[in-house]
Order: sequence, then C-alpha cells, then structure tokens
Amino acid sequence: MPTQFAAYLRVYEPLTAFDPERQRFWRRYVAEGRAVGISDGPGRQRTVVLEALGAGWSRLPDLPEEAYVLGAGDAPLVCPWNLRMRVAEAALQARDGVPQVLADAFVPPALVGLAQTVVASSEAGERVHEQVATWGVPLRWFVLFAPEERELVLDEGERRVLRFRAEIGKSRQRVHKGLRVLRRSLGDVPITDALRETARWLELFHPGSVVELDYGGLTNLLSDEALKEDDSVELVAEGLNGLSQDDGAAATAAYERLVHRWRQVQLLERSN
Repeated sequence: MPTQFAAYLRVYEPLTAFDPERQRFWRRYVAEGRAVGISDGPGRQRTVVLEALGAGWSRLPDLPEEAYVLGAGDAPLVCPWNLRMRVAEAALQARDGVPQVLADAFVPPALVGLAQTVVASSEAGERVHEQVATWGVPLRWFVLFAPEERELVLDEGERRVLRFRAEIGKSRQRVHKGLRVLRRSLGDVPITDALRETARWLELFHPGSVVELDYGGLTNLLSDEALKEDDSVELVAEGLNGLSQDDGAAATAAYERLVHRWRQVQLLERSN
C-alpha cells in the first residue's frame, strides 16, 4: 500500500477514560501486543475500510477495533481508530455542497441512511481520536504545540518522522489563548471558527491524554533539509504574538511565510 500523503492529529487517552468493558478490551489488546504501528496504520485503515464497504458502497459493516498505543505496562495510552464512526462522518461530509446527482453517485443513498444512524447513535458517547489532512497540515493544528515538543528522525533505514507530542492540558491552554487573540483581532472569521472547532474537539478527552501531530506521509514530499528547517509551529506563534501586540506587519509576514511553504506542498497534488 503506497504511503498516503497525509498528516494526522491524534489524541491518546489513558485507559481510565473508557468504560469498564472498553478498559478490559484495550488492556487485553495492549497486553497481547496487537497494537498497529503508526507507519503501517494508514495503509491498513484504507484497506480495511475499502474491503468492508464493498464494491457498491452500499453497506456500513462493523469494522475491526484497532488502536495506536503509547507506552506500556500498567499505564498505556491508546488512540482508537474509530473507523466505523469516521467512515460514517466522511460519507455525510462528502455530500456537502455537491449536486444531488453527483452526491448519490459517490455516496449512495443507502449508505447515507446507515451513516446517519451511526452518527446519531454515537454522538452521545464515542470520541473520534484521529483527524486526517491530505497534502498539508492545517495551520490551526500548529497552535497546539511548542517547538520543544518536536521530534525528528531521519536515520537511514528508518521511517522518516516529524511529529510533536504535548500534554492535552498544554494544548488546551494554547488553543484558548489563540482563540482570544483571533477573536479580539479578527472577529468571527473562518480561521477563528476552525480553531474553535479544534478547541471543542480537545475538550472531549480525558485530562491525562497526549496530543500528537504526525507529519505522516508528508515526510516523503519534503527533503531532509526542509524537515530540519521546518518552523511552522514557531511561525504560528509569531503570527499570534504579532496580532496580540497589534503588530499587523509581523503577523502578516509570519502568515505569508506559512502559506507559501504549505502551498508548495499542496501544489504537488496537482502534479501527481
């Protein structure tokens, strides 16, 4: 399975975040060594979903319960895949703003009805632990992290990795601080709304969780030098600081550098 050119925002929760039945399931899952590695996960998710949906995309069957795992022993953190819920949400979102004839061709009405049932039945309980973005990293994701939380692996023979991990409490503080700055400086514009949705998503999880931004397959689009020099987290912080100081020039300069950098990656999609 080819590497997907996608980045991932994940939340890993302690077992105590789940009900007793789920706690027992995930404890066995971890103890038996069944957790899927991050490098293999995206391709495996795609294969499992396509096989389960079937050629006609007319059903939404149960999908295997898998998770990424951080740590071991008595206090592991798990990031469940929540595949059935994510497929249902994606099926509904794929129809937004599309003429009905095209929408029905891509996502048949039979699947839509099943997806609506799954989303409605899960709204009160299930938390989607992983968000995916293709051909780039949403700028709002960078708000959640600090430069010292960065990890870069470029060893030969190893998967090239660029990721950030933060305690969820720190990410929540940063996102709410960013929201205050954006509301005061820009008001209710799309970027403010997007960051507000991210803040709401983080509030769903246990306070002992860890948040991870993984560049995933995007590392295959960037040179070693580009990965070493990537300062997107710093630029977002500079932009927000400029807005908070009423320094529009500094905020604009940081934003333009960010947009230019990630536009180069996004343009690769058209040439692929």
